[in-house]
Amino acid sequence: MKKRVKLIFPKRSVHMPITYRLAKDFNIAANIIRAQVAPNQVGTLVVELSGDIDQLNDAIDWLEVQGIEVSSASGEIVVDEDLCVHCGLCTGVCPTRALTLDPETYRLTFARSRCIVCEQCVPTCPVQAISTNL
Repeated sequence: MKKRVKLIFPKRSVHMPITYRLAKDFNIAANIIRAQVAPNQVGTLVVELSGDIDQLNDAIDWLEVQGIEVSSASGEIVVDEDLCVHCGLCTGVCPTRALTLDPETYRLTFARSRCIVCEQCVPTCPVQAISTNL
């Protein structure tokens, strides 16, 4: 089973080897989608966890005991066509090329099936035409 979650680490927990412990102690594979972690700061990690449902639940319980806030990250990226000016800035930060400019029309196209909801495009959009639907 796969589950995409957002982890928020308190300052005291950012030094913990979380993905190592998930693999070693719970046999959970962790695919890191987005990470913002720095010493002495609150850290954020969006990760897709894969493994047996019971082990996933045990791992999430363990994360919460460690003081790590766990929330579902099953949202989607939404592009507001009325606001979008098709500048293409978002295409430069999209790691999966879900956002591209059509070479003939120079209009933004969004391939939702390629999107991993890393949210890198959201702060990049100068007109705030991209948001998340969580």
